[in-house]
Amino acid sequence: MGDRLQDKVAVVTGGCSGIGLATVRRFAQEGAKVVVGDLDDARGPEIAAEIGGLYVHCDVTDAAQVEALFAAAAATYGRVDVAFNNAGISPPEDDSILTTDLDAWKRVQEVNLTSVYLCCKAALPYMLEQGSGSIINTASFVAVMGAATSQISYTASKGGVLSMSRELGVQFARQGVRVNALCPGPVNTPLLKELFAKDPERAARRLVHVPVGRFAEPEELANAVLFLASDESSFITASQFLVDGGISGAYVTPL
Repeated sequence: MGDRLQDKVAVVTGGCSGIGLATVRRFAQEGAKVVVGDLDDARGPEIAAEIGGLYVHCDVTDAAQVEALFAAAAATYGRVDVAFNNAGISPPEDDSILTTDLDAWKRVQEVNLTSVYLCCKAALPYMLEQGSGSIINTASFVAVMGAATSQISYTASKGGVLSMSRELGVQFARQGVRVNALCPGPVNTPLLKELFAKDPERAARRLVHVPVGRFAEPEELANAVLFLASDESSFITASQFLVDGGISGAYVTPL
C-alpha cells in the first residue's frame, strides 16, 4: 500500500479486465478513490467492492453515459483528478484493408477513438475548474509504427488517439491538465489471448518482434499508468509513452 495517489479521484474505463483492471487495483493500492466504468455488470460491482470504489455501467460510445460516468465520480467524491480512458476492442474481423468491411471499421473507430474523444470532453471541465488533472489515453505501439499483423481500423484508431492526446496535452498544459498517450506493446490480456487463440501463427509473428521475448503483463502497464497519473510525471504532457518491450526501438530482433 502506497500513497502516490492518496485522496485523488480516478475514473477508469474498461476497468473490469486486462490493463484496466490491473490499473484499478494499482490505483486503489496507492490511495485513490476509483470509479470503474464498464459494461460488465456481473464483475463491476464485485471489483468496486474489492477496492472500496464505485462501479458505473457505461457504454463508452454513448455521450450521455460517458457524461454520467464522470458526473457520478464528481458527485460521489467531489472532483476528478485522473481519467484513464482505456476501453477498446480488437475484433478478428478487423484485418487487412482488403477484407475489413465498413461496419467493422466503424465499430472499432467508435469504441477505440470516438470513446476517447467523449471521455476527454467529459473529464476536462472538472479538471479545468480545479486547475489540475491527468488524462491518460490508451493508444498502442502500432500508432507509431506499422503493424506486423494488419488490423487496419485498430491501427488507425490508435493513431487518432495518439494525435488527439498530443493536441489536448498542448492545449491545456498551462491550465494544469496533462494529457498523455500510453502506447503498450502486446499484453497478456483476455483481448489478446482471444485474438491469438484463434490464430496461433499470428501470435508467433507478433512475439518474434518483441526484443524482450515475451508479451507484457497487465500489471506492468498499470505501473506505467500509475506514473503518468501521479505527480511524479508532473513535467510530462503531450507525450507518447511507449511500454513495448523494445519493439519500437528494434530493426531486427535476434532469435
